[in-house]
Amino acid sequence: MPRKKAIFKLNRIGMDITVVYMFILLLLVSMPSLIDQLTATEGQSANLNFLFLLIYFFMFYYLPMTIIVFLMLSLIAYIATIVAKGMRRKLRFSILWKMAAYTTTIPFLLYTVIALLYPVSDVFLLLSLIYTLVLIVMIISVYPRRKIRS
Repeated sequence: MPRKKAIFKLNRIGMDITVVYMFILLLLVSMPSLIDQLTATEGQSANLNFLFLLIYFFMFYYLPMTIIVFLMLSLIAYIATIVAKGMRRKLRFSILWKMAAYTTTIPFLLYTVIALLYPVSDVFLLLSLIYTLVLIVMIISVYPRRKIRS
């Protein structure tokens, strides 16, 4: 939740740590799909060797998903930049990108747990996007306003 102390600690976290965190989080999110592919008894994946199945999974599932998530985080950060300028807050794109990355933790973990038990609808993605955007706006509102120079 957006609190001043927690938010300002975010400035001290490096972008490299955030990117590695996202790779690990996305690996965790992709686990239900990997389990589905490994336990499939029919189709093309049932006939593949385990090593080839892992290579196939990482090339055609994990890598595209990671690229899409990183692009979406950049889009959310860009939208947040516009919102921050509209609210006259002192925020840069890189800080907003880190905020967007960390606000997706709860929806991603929730998705992982639900996907292990039930098939997940695409509506979950829309709800996750709305949650992230609302949380970003709440975080932006905690930052101090820009001082107007005369």
